[in-house]
Amino acid sequence: MNLAGGNVIGVGVDLTEVARIRSAHARHGEAFLAKVFTPAEQALCLAKADPLPSLAARFAAKEAASKAFGTGFGAELALTSVAILSGPDGEPVVELDERGRALLAKRGATRLLVSLTHTDDLAQAFAVLVR
Repeated sequence: MNLAGGNVIGVGVDLTEVARIRSAHARHGEAFLAKVFTPAEQALCLAKADPLPSLAARFAAKEAASKAFGTGFGAELALTSVAILSGPDGEPVVELDERGRALLAKRGATRLLVSLTHTDDLAQAFAVLVR
């Protein structure tokens, strides 16, 4: 990535409290999961002993991605338009649905990169939209 060459189109960051995601899941269960996470994300996270920190990190990544796109969530981008999966070495990999891919092209970008981290209490993500 050549930062001096202007290849970065957008940057986003988000910090999410794991307790907020835990509470939403306790109140709304499967409906919450279906509204926010793709089936692949759910399968990945729910296989863990405590899935909530991983879900919170993915929620933070979705928020960070919406900031990098400059749209927030709405008509152009849904929460499930951005899926954060795992690559072959465990690295976070972004998968976009049709709306996400259309927005990526509209912004003149080719990739959305993310980085995730979490503790038992907080989850943080950075997103970078690159040409």
